[in-house]
Amino acid sequence: MTLALADRHGRVATDLRVSLTDRCNLRCSYCMPAEGLDWLPDDSVLTDDEVVRLVRIGVERLGIREVRFTGGEPLVRRGLVDIVRRTAALAPAPEVSLTTNALGLARVAGALAEAGLARINVSLDTVRADTFATITRRDRLKDVVAGLEAAQAAGLGPIKVNAVLLRGVNDDQAVELLGWCLERGYELRFIEQMPLDAQHAWQRDQMVTAEEILERLAAAYDLVPASEPRGSAPAELWSVDGGVGTVGVIASVSRPFCGDCDRVRLTADGQVRNCLFARQESDLRDALRAGATDEEIADRWVTAMVGKAPGHGIEDPTFLQPDRPMSAIGG
Repeated sequence: MTLALADRHGRVATDLRVSLTDRCNLRCSYCMPAEGLDWLPDDSVLTDDEVVRLVRIGVERLGIREVRFTGGEPLVRRGLVDIVRRTAALAPAPEVSLTTNALGLARVAGALAEAGLARINVSLDTVRADTFATITRRDRLKDVVAGLEAAQAAGLGPIKVNAVLLRGVNDDQAVELLGWCLERGYELRFIEQMPLDAQHAWQRDQMVTAEEILERLAAAYDLVPASEPRGSAPAELWSVDGGVGTVGVIASVSRPFCGDCDRVRLTADGQVRNCLFARQESDLRDALRAGATDEEIADRWVTAMVGKAPGHGIEDPTFLQPDRPMSAIGG
């Protein structure tokens, strides 16, 4: 019998985001400090078999239809290709995707496509090498570009590029980034900076809002709201210059879309998070390692979803940022 990952507000989760590691090979200033973080102990991280088992339970028993692997940076997970292959082979077959910074993607894009990966989202905030080095603290823009090209050649499409604009750093580059993506057939999505940094330095008045982003793009392009229904997708889509491409804006802070959320998250150490901004988690790892059956784990997962809040509450003055940063949660 298939159960539903339903909450008290009528939403049902069918999109599973799985963090494979909290480690990352970049040090983006809006995510973590230059020295990095204290990573999860190796024995606390789910093994490949444990990841696949939990995903299988989600697909077979709980109605999960989409699985996206995230990090940290999932490409640093040695077993990634095999995990993708085993996930894609599940029945009913889920759509399998990956969110990555693309460092090293040039080496494995073909293998990931052959394993059953359908598409990728690549985080890229600028196409200027100096700005890239400023934001990420690494001089690796060429490697990201090579990874994007390899993914496109391997048929991992549509390729979506996720960009965060930082005030005084790259907020003058929105038009340039969109032009670069349009030329290459990538689908650009701007994301409002969210309070998920390890330093807890996020400030609302420093965030570049969706309204500002659209104003800057409209100065160079003709933008018309896309005709296709948005559904549960986080991005509002706009048709560019009569249909030469689209651009999206994910306004998680200024225009929250919590009422249509269909996502659930599994951290690298086996904790269910029913919201990106949740302050509580439900442990599946310990139950799994204690010998729980698939049915028992599924029941725990269903219970974890029931208490999902109606919204993340960022707009509320009493909002408290989650203890875990984005790198340890997984997008």
